Amino acid sequence: MPEAYPTLVAGQRLTASLLRSMQPQVARKTADTSVQATTTLALDPHIQFTAEANSVYVFEGWLAYDSDIAADILIGFTTPSGTKGKWTGYGTGTTVISGTSGNATQQNAVSTWGYTVRVEYTDITATRTFGGLNVGNPESILLQGTCRFGPTGGTWGLAWAQAASTATNTTIFTDSWLKAQRIA
Repeated sequence: MPEAYPTLVAGQRLTASLLRSMQPQVARKTADTSVQATTTLALDPHIQFTAEANSVYVFEGWLAYDSDIAADILIGFTTPSGTKGKWTGYGTGTTVISGTSGNATQQNAVSTWGYTVRVEYTDITATRTFGGLNVGNPESILLQGTCRFGPTGGTWGLAWAQAASTATNTTIFTDSWLKAQRIA
């Protein structure tokens, strides 16, 4: 049976807050954010939401980023205690497919032969590394997932850092976004 939130009943009074609760929430970056020399995940200052206790949300989004080849980017989510769920990010892997003989691979380099795309799903409390192709070669990650919040509601959102610490900026750009829709 499909899930929807809230469940309306005949004769129920429609209020502005009830109608707003039916709409998806969108968190969009209004400024670039850069980090350097850190592998410690931090909650993005723009891409975050407030979740209700005992609720379920589905989400999707798009991240535009740029990272040093040596740094890559580490993506995850900060969630309240007891949160369950899964997410996937479709973005540059850390291995580039090379045209060399024997089907060898080339690590983290811009190549006319292309590069792998990460497609596996991840627990909502775990992280994934996506490749950097060097500053000035912008990339993107498409995100999708589900969050099931337990008895503790609160702030949740995108957390990120460099996968390997370098002195070069890793940046998530303005207009990256995440959309969350409560379904239960």
